[in-house]
Amino acid sequence: MAVLPGPETTPAPDLPDVCMLEHRAFHHFSGVLFRRDETNETPVMVMPLGERIATVPLRALQRELGIADDSPDGRMLGLIAQSLDFVAGVQLGDPLPTEVLDGRASWTPGAIHRGVAAARLRLQLAAWLRPEAVGATTSDIDTVRQLDEDPAMRQYVNAALEQAAHDLGLAERSDVVGLLETLAEELSYIEALREGLLNRLRELVAEVDRIARAGRFVHKRLEMITQVRRLGDTALRQIAKRFDELDAQSQEVLTALRNIDSQRNLIRSSRDGLYRLSRAWEPILQGWEASNELSGPALWQLIDRTYHFLAPRYMPVQEWQAFVAGQRRARPKPIGTVMTW
Repeated sequence: MAVLPGPETTPAPDLPDVCMLEHRAFHHFSGVLFRRDETNETPVMVMPLGERIATVPLRALQRELGIADDSPDGRMLGLIAQSLDFVAGVQLGDPLPTEVLDGRASWTPGAIHRGVAAARLRLQLAAWLRPEAVGATTSDIDTVRQLDEDPAMRQYVNAALEQAAHDLGLAERSDVVGLLETLAEELSYIEALREGLLNRLRELVAEVDRIARAGRFVHKRLEMITQVRRLGDTALRQIAKRFDELDAQSQEVLTALRNIDSQRNLIRSSRDGLYRLSRAWEPILQGWEASNELSGPALWQLIDRTYHFLAPRYMPVQEWQAFVAGQRRARPKPIGTVMTW
């Protein structure tokens, strides 16, 4: 089905769509890169200084250079910081991701995700008119497809389209189809993230649970796998809740169609938040997808890396603060080639 385009926002006339900064300080060094700091994820500027690399937080740099927030460079620095939620790094002259320019995603869901999103909306429309015919909604893709292809269900969908056109004050059933296609296009990104983040996280949690149940460990390793198991469960519950909330919003399908612009903005905001989460999780998820090839020390290195990823994000605040304080007392000051200003 062709997707009916909705109204798109466009960048303000004075807003460049590439990374451009006027202050000469940004052009003094070659190879300047903007990225997030590896330890605390603060947006920083990275520049080579001979054999060393200097990292400067963008906010501190902006204050030092006297760049006002509402100046062209100030606005661009804000856009660069936002861009780092969607790309690993930005250099001068790089295009800015569309998320920060007009709200469109800079990545594309697959055809399967578009199909599932459209099928789910058709079922939700049928459930609006005939809830007893559809039953409980489900996130299982195979069940969604099976119901969507059922001839009787197609009849319910057609009847719901006619009724929806009447209730929405639209001239033709095809107008409702167009609105559904617009909404399905936005929700296809959520389906892609459901597969790429939530479903893979479920597999990770299941594998950690299997390891925890399968072996006997010395005290230190038992404590580590127990913590990863606990924090992984917490992460899964929190992320699953975000998808459940989005699903609940789209189940009110007639309300969503009646307020298509606000629904699009809500979905895009959730999409971007989940995409940021997905990017953060990706190295950990990839590590666990290759975990069947690991054993002994390599597997426990992965478990340790997973713990250090989970702890600052999902551990209760007081527990995390106590952990950090203990780490600082125990860890010697590192000597390296990176200078942080």
